[in-house]
Amino acid sequence: MTRPTALQAAFLALGVCDYPEQVSPQHWDASAHQQKALGLSFVRLAEFAWSRMEPSAHAYDWAWLDTAIASAVSAGLQLVLCTPTAAPPAWLVDQHPEILPHGRGGQIKTPGSRRHIDFSSTVYREHSRRITRAMAERYGQHPALIGWQTDNEFGWGDTAQSFSPAAQAAFQGWLAGRYGTLDALNAAWGNVFWSMEYAEWNQVPLPNAAVAEVNPAHTLDFMRFCSDEIADFQAEQVAILRECSPGRFVTHNYMGFFSAFDHYRVSRPLDFASWDSYPTGTLEAVHEWKLADPALTLAFARTGHPDVTGFNHDLYRGMLRKAVVGGERETTPPDPPPTPPPPGFWVMEQQCGQVNWAPSNPLPEKGAVQLWTAQAWAHGADAVSYFRWRAATTGQEVLHSGLLRHNGKPDRGHAEVGALKPEQFPLGEVPARVALLHDYESLWLYNAQPHTEALNYWAQTFAYYRALRSLGIDVDILHPDSDLGRYALIVAPALTLMTPQRARHLEAAAEGSLMVFGPRTAFRTAAGGTPETGQFGDLSALIGAELLNYDGLRPGLDQAVAAPGQAFHFARAWAESYELGAAQALYRYHGGPLDGEAAVIQRGNVTVIGAHSETLITELLEQRLSEAKLGPVRLPEGVRLSRRGDLTLLQNWNTRALNWQGQLLAPVSAHLRAASEVKA
Repeated sequence: MTRPTALQAAFLALGVCDYPEQVSPQHWDASAHQQKALGLSFVRLAEFAWSRMEPSAHAYDWAWLDTAIASAVSAGLQLVLCTPTAAPPAWLVDQHPEILPHGRGGQIKTPGSRRHIDFSSTVYREHSRRITRAMAERYGQHPALIGWQTDNEFGWGDTAQSFSPAAQAAFQGWLAGRYGTLDALNAAWGNVFWSMEYAEWNQVPLPNAAVAEVNPAHTLDFMRFCSDEIADFQAEQVAILRECSPGRFVTHNYMGFFSAFDHYRVSRPLDFASWDSYPTGTLEAVHEWKLADPALTLAFARTGHPDVTGFNHDLYRGMLRKAVVGGERETTPPDPPPTPPPPGFWVMEQQCGQVNWAPSNPLPEKGAVQLWTAQAWAHGADAVSYFRWRAATTGQEVLHSGLLRHNGKPDRGHAEVGALKPEQFPLGEVPARVALLHDYESLWLYNAQPHTEALNYWAQTFAYYRALRSLGIDVDILHPDSDLGRYALIVAPALTLMTPQRARHLEAAAEGSLMVFGPRTAFRTAAGGTPETGQFGDLSALIGAELLNYDGLRPGLDQAVAAPGQAFHFARAWAESYELGAAQALYRYHGGPLDGEAAVIQRGNVTVIGAHSETLITELLEQRLSEAKLGPVRLPEGVRLSRRGDLTLLQNWNTRALNWQGQLLAPVSAHLRAASEVKA
């Protein structure tokens, strides 16, 4: 595929999300010219405007959108248009109430907000295709149109799964297609346990109303099914947009740390992934990580934590890397190295003031908007679009800020955006030599049975990411079946699900790279069970050890661990030990029921960390990074290094000035340096 024209700019593009239908048309021309004067190059339009495009069934009104587009074009702005399917109009619900989703308790979710749709509703899917085609046929060839956003934030409001009759029938059909026979299903799920064997496909329930915990294999397949429903929905829209609007990019705006569907699966037909970045709102998205030091949430309340935001930048930058392992993922060989570098990602909604939806919504610190923009670029963003242009005066978001206040006067974010110089941010590749492996199926299995209240998949994965970033290291976050040949160090914090094909892929990667695994590695099979040979199942030959014990530690109950003659670290939430084969023990537990047992093991290039301890994780990763000659450097909390092309962005996310390597870093600031000027 030819790289879309919109991404051939040499520098970071800036844009804004605008909602002209929510303000008087008398403001449209002035707003567009203000946006251009501010240094913005594009505007995103129409994501929630279905009721204005189609006020009644098959009666379209495009005049208002034609005028709004003309205003933007007259000011010299390019366009990103959105399919409006995240907010179906009242007349559609009135005519077809069966499009409404059912919640986990079986209740029907009513209109009055957004995303009141059921992906398994064939009626909704039909209307989604129809409005997408109508919009694409009218605007798809517009010369100012550079790309499309499909829908909006799949799964928002706990809507990635619907527990409706339509969903149940579709799920049963999906299972029949996957397994072929009920005997195969019963065997894969282990349904002999608790007499759960099914004799008819229509006996299989949705996993939402059982007396207690649902079979994790059942949950895993339901999550796969729901991901496929969303993926099919997205693919339908993308196919229409490519037919009617060739040469324009197609993307979707995801949310940070969202777990309810497989983003890799859903992203396959896109040109690149986008996400919506709200650093203060998502500060506590990884709930458990802050337990070790609750003061962090106060220290970064007005900026967000750099690694919470950075994780999602790196996740979505790697979302479309091709998988190379056969099976359910990809069967095509990897693409040859592209020239120019593959597109990065977009921040489709960037916070530019206070948000309205977090438990508390503090005003961002001065300089935060510029810092967030610079960090996004340094992590590979090709464009940043601010949410929103003018603060809403009606509806659910009246307390959410924009670049303009409710009265149309510039808000504080406006001045920060105006002071940015996009030419300072040239596009280029993020030169990461470390890969962090992540997949949603492992996430679902881990979180279905966490075994300890103090830890979940995101918290465990984030602990390794945060350690790498605290050591000044750039990270690619990738699906575990991706091409791993370029990486000196591969880190798999919580790779719970293992298949024979994946094991062979990782064995090959370990021949040329150092590799670090975290707890619960290879604890599950593709069907959701545990290998009959025990952990590490298909990875046993690579790792050279077996699981011995695991300890789900309650809050406040710690487990000491240390290398011979070294100071203690303390595992919190989780500790697992190993029976050694070909591997050797680097660290052992001290005291408690695991006393003397191996906590960290190594065989050749492969290390496994069984104890969840942030200090231990950091120490071991620093050792492996040094062994790989990647130059780790311990950074103060809130200070981060990110590299793009031949530039390094030195960031201070603290609200106080800091001295680092003889340089005074102003509070909440970003400093561009040539890579050679920053010591590692």
